[in-house]
Amino acid sequence: MRTVLLAVVVAAVPVFLEAQGRGGGRGQGPQGAAPPSAHAAAPWDMTGYWVSLITDDWRYRMLTPPRGNVDYLPITAQGRSVTDTWDPGKDDAAGERCKGYGAGGIMRLPARLHVTWDDENTLRMDIDTGIQTRRFFFGGTQVDASQASARQATLQGYSVARWELPGGGGRGPAAAPAQANSTSGRPGQLRVVTTRLRPGYVRKNGVPYGANAVITEYFVRLLDTGGQEYLAVTTTVDDSTYFQPPYVKTYQFKKQSDATGWNPTPCVAK
Repeated sequence: MRTVLLAVVVAAVPVFLEAQGRGGGRGQGPQGAAPPSAHAAAPWDMTGYWVSLITDDWRYRMLTPPRGNVDYLPITAQGRSVTDTWDPGKDDAAGERCKGYGAGGIMRLPARLHVTWDDENTLRMDIDTGIQTRRFFFGGTQVDASQASARQATLQGYSVARWELPGGGGRGPAAAPAQANSTSGRPGQLRVVTTRLRPGYVRKNGVPYGANAVITEYFVRLLDTGGQEYLAVTTTVDDSTYFQPPYVKTYQFKKQSDATGWNPTPCVAK
């Protein structure tokens, strides 16, 4: 198994960061014109099918760890206490069998993604593991307090997105300078901030995050010398009740040419 994993890692290493502009200058409108949609302004095309690459933490991602296992997690004493008392039977009885499939844990599970545009400013991500759907909303800041109080918390929460482009520009609030993700120095990454979450698990063995967690993700397109596309997703789970410091992890996905292997499967507690 170690030999197979090493081969996968080696195959994934020689990638070069690439921001593939679609249409060269697409999104540059005439002076005074309305800003382009998020779809038009995208520096690269995220749509299509992607499959997760389990290149590290295999035993914690392919299998549900034993109760109480918090290896390599910056968990607080309170978080450890919750993990130690995890009971999947209680989750089932309470109708919470999908708590390990929320936005704070879904990207680490072995899965396939299908990314499409719901509309010009809403990117949709369907995930076959657990049959979950995430939506990334462009074009504004987080909802204000009155809207937030009226919005029901969900497993996937409410996600505000923006492209981070050269010079720190991007759709939405002023973006932090983005790292170049191209051999030619052209940056272009997708930043997603998710709130309004129902409590969930970072790992399916009951390692928790709470309703006040803020999840920040950076999606970067990678390209190897043979032209194969990859997606690197760096996720930060910021929840000081259960993690100190915030939990940060990067997950990798490989782009597929079609829907081969797509297998929507309901979430299960264990």
